[in-house]
Amino acid sequence: MKIFLKKLMLLLPLLLLTSCFDLLDKVSVKADGSGEYTIILNASKSKTRLASISKMETINGKKVPKKAEIENKVNEAAKIFRATPGISNVKTSLDFDNYIIKLSCNFKKIENINAGLEQLKARNLIGKMVPTQIYSHNPGKKLFSKNKVNTFKSDYDKMSKADKEIFNDARYTSVMQFENTIKSQSNTSYMLSPNRKAVKIEANLLDFILQKKQIQNNILFQ
Repeated sequence: MKIFLKKLMLLLPLLLLTSCFDLLDKVSVKADGSGEYTIILNASKSKTRLASISKMETINGKKVPKKAEIENKVNEAAKIFRATPGISNVKTSLDFDNYIIKLSCNFKKIENINAGLEQLKARNLIGKMVPTQIYSHNPGKKLFSKNKVNTFKSDYDKMSKADKEIFNDARYTSVMQFENTIKSQSNTSYMLSPNRKAVKIEANLLDFILQKKQIQNNILFQ
């Protein structure tokens, strides 16, 4: 979901204005498979530049979105998530002083998040190339997975120089926390917490887009 941000229309309005932003997605999973999902776009490092750009009509040939347009996109996404079975307690937060957008929700099972993303794609809030089957959980096998996604190098190569600059200093962080203790993981690029109940990966977003780093990870519990 978070790899090919050029096509992630929910967050695209801010990304078009700056290359200095952080994207965090976080999943907290209880022993019964339910949990909480959070995604945060933080462009506070560029807030001075963004404040100036927000007064413009266009930049790099693209229309500069107004606050109301961004709010509408986020609210529409939240509405779709609220209507998705298994998802509840959907919350959004928009800080236009520091340019931070947050969406969070609870789920009965992690596959509910995949279903919510499918609905966003069906409503054209995210592009056709955005992967939606991100997570899977097999309690019987004590296995939780962040699934492999396709490479978007060819799409990136087709971008204009100005659009490519969006990703120059962008950072991506993924955190997965669990009540169960982790026995092993397939992707050792993820840092394992001392208590073996969380993993984290962080790198330049472009490394994931070009698949210099892999997002896929199969986590086996004790």
